[in-house]
Amino acid sequence: MRAIVTAESVTELGAEVRGAVLVAGSHGGRIAGTYAAQAGAHAVILNDAGVGKDGAGIAALAELEAIGMAAATAAHSSARIGDGADMLARGRISHANAWAAGCGVAPGMPVRDAAVRLSAAPAPHAAPPAYTEGRALLAADAPEVWGLDSLGLLRDEDAGRILVIGSHGALQGGRPESALPVAARAAVFNDAGIGADGAGLTRLPVLAARGMPAATVDCMSARIGDCRSMWATGVISAVNAVAQDAGARRGQSVPDCVARCAGRRAG
Repeated sequence: MRAIVTAESVTELGAEVRGAVLVAGSHGGRIAGTYAAQAGAHAVILNDAGVGKDGAGIAALAELEAIGMAAATAAHSSARIGDGADMLARGRISHANAWAAGCGVAPGMPVRDAAVRLSAAPAPHAAPPAYTEGRALLAADAPEVWGLDSLGLLRDEDAGRILVIGSHGALQGGRPESALPVAARAAVFNDAGIGADGAGLTRLPVLAARGMPAATVDCMSARIGDCRSMWATGVISAVNAVAQDAGARRGQSVPDCVARCAGRRAG
């Protein structure tokens, strides 16, 4: 049987993933599936992140099916997003692609049992899909607003900028130091359906303690893993205390929330 490896995020994968069945805490969007495939995983189980707008939280399944890679998602309500170990311990399968279903993986099955079954899946028959780097300047007024499809695309120069990040709003493995590696002016994440133990919002209070305004968008209002979608249609679902003091509120658009966090009049 192949090794079963857990990870908090697909943005931080090592050589141990190659040829293994990976259970990762990341959402099941396209960019996460690409990272898992590029790392050489034999098969992968991700978090469905509430499925969300346009099914973005499970979009990796079809993409990986096209290259012959077995993939499934765990229900966001069954285990904490951002915590692969928790998904393996208590997660339940919500969706599976054809290659995973062919191994007997089905909705409702414990993730641990599904991972064992995925060990017998055929190996991918093609290279992982290409993914164009997902960074965009969303607003040029100081402070600049930059969109990132994933935390894996952060750069040192993002310090001091307002960041609209397609990643979920959960701490990785519950670790406070994972909240945001740079000192941004403010940050917006996707709430990933909030999910088990309220995990999808756990970055917010940690960033508040650092004095940083932060918010999440409702996963049904914008595609997870897609910063442009968040900017265009995202509706704020939660704000931390610092953002609230700046005038950010639930129900605002992302540009409105960002303007308030920047100390500008909302337009």
